[in-house]
Amino acid sequence: MDVSTRRIAMQRIQTLFRLARNTFHENPLLAQRYVDTARKIAMTAKIRLPIEYKRQICKHCKSFILPGVNSRVRIKQQREPHVVITCLKCGKQARIMIRKKEEKSKL
Repeated sequence: MDVSTRRIAMQRIQTLFRLARNTFHENPLLAQRYVDTARKIAMTAKIRLPIEYKRQICKHCKSFILPGVNSRVRIKQQREPHVVITCLKCGKQARIMIRKKEEKSKL
């Protein structure tokens, strides 16, 4: 795939995710179809979804998740601080580590 094909694919993925967010409250099935189409475009063009889009898809059931609507978001302090996103459709949890800013070493 050349650069222009990947750029067009990325633009379409961004558009589909924007449409999914905007139509989720009126028609969740249509929003899910938009996300499924965006994933297929990414796989066909052999490009990775950006991290902000990956986090909007449940890794287990592949459903589109919106925080506070069909997913629960919690911040945990145990061991290392992390965010726990629970999909309310399948019940699976995704953990995202919160990294502290590394201090610059003194020279």
